[in-house]
Amino acid sequence: MTVSREVELEGHIIDSGMMQSCFGIIMDLGGSFSVQEFDIGRHKDEESYARMLVEADDEDQLQSIVHELHQHGVNPSDPKDATLVPAPDDQVVPHGFYSTTNHPTYIRHDGEWIEVEDMEMDCAVVVEDDDSPRAYTKVLNAIEEGDLVVTDETGIKVQPPERPRDSGGAFGFMQGGVSSERPSESTIRKIANAIRETKKEGGKVLAVCGPALIHSGAREDLARLVREGYVDMLSAGNGFAVHDIERDIYGTSLGMDTESLDHPRHGHKHHIYTISEVIREGGIEEAVESGTIESGVMYECVDNDRPFVLAGSIRDDGPLPDTITDAVEAQNAIREQAHEADMVLMLSTLLHSVAVGNCLPSTTRVVCVDINPATVTQLLDRGSAQAVGMVTDIGTFVPILAEQLLDEE
Repeated sequence: MTVSREVELEGHIIDSGMMQSCFGIIMDLGGSFSVQEFDIGRHKDEESYARMLVEADDEDQLQSIVHELHQHGVNPSDPKDATLVPAPDDQVVPHGFYSTTNHPTYIRHDGEWIEVEDMEMDCAVVVEDDDSPRAYTKVLNAIEEGDLVVTDETGIKVQPPERPRDSGGAFGFMQGGVSSERPSESTIRKIANAIRETKKEGGKVLAVCGPALIHSGAREDLARLVREGYVDMLSAGNGFAVHDIERDIYGTSLGMDTESLDHPRHGHKHHIYTISEVIREGGIEEAVESGTIESGVMYECVDNDRPFVLAGSIRDDGPLPDTITDAVEAQNAIREQAHEADMVLMLSTLLHSVAVGNCLPSTTRVVCVDINPATVTQLLDRGSAQAVGMVTDIGTFVPILAEQLLDEE
């Protein structure tokens, strides 16, 4: 005896590799399938549709197969309403709650599909059942007793982003993996065009930055991008802000002159002196207003009202008064920024990029740049078809990007 379930998939399922992936999942998990209906889109703007019967030896095996297929955008052909179970206590979800992907997701409620708001991975979905029902994600520590939490996988539809059929833009150009041998300038030109397009559409660009950006000499160019409005928000750690401000006050970054590469006497103390000066002023904004800080990325953020989040870590010196030292508070601040972003530049920082990446829906455009190929691969593996990866020196990337955006205006 076998058990079966009828499922369907639609969209650009052939050129996105979606159909091939689904066949592989079923066979790898020991199931079998038969295609009952298959309509092929014959033009670039036409979608395809397939209906399959998935079979397995028992219900547990079938459920495992259907679960994996669901993550790839395969849905039951006869959807029912989602199962809602009240949370038994604060920060406690019902058994079998639905854990989200970062793909656009819809919940079926009273026979209608509702789009889930604030989409991000590894969250629960809460439904407000009133005159105008809505569904949205909540992290586990934000769950409140009585929240109606979506449980199991009934009445849930996932739509992974589909690979573009043409490669005219940056986000189709880099679909072949990560390599340091890609033509850098042409790729950066495409990224610059994507930033212009995002801004023209009224979108926001978030830069996620590591201290290497300051050490490599790209500070002034990033500051220009902030000043001219190509970067709307900044997410970083204590170290990035410290070394940016150190460069302004002492002309060094982590004790080294980034232009002459000299190590001034007592230069190794400059970063802690910098922290002391900002603490004395009461914060970065106060230090800008008093004239203690007169240039740099943090200066431009304050001077041009560009919001920033500095998330702390256990190794931070000081830290600066603006650095958020509570991990949950920092995560919530990062999440709020990420939900506002339409495009994200991840610039030479693994930890902060992963933190932001965990909060992003897969439809957000992401550019990840790092000299270490493993870093770029790890970050893009968490993302989507809307991602570009470059293995290159951040001190080369940012100046060329600034030149493409500013000097060619």
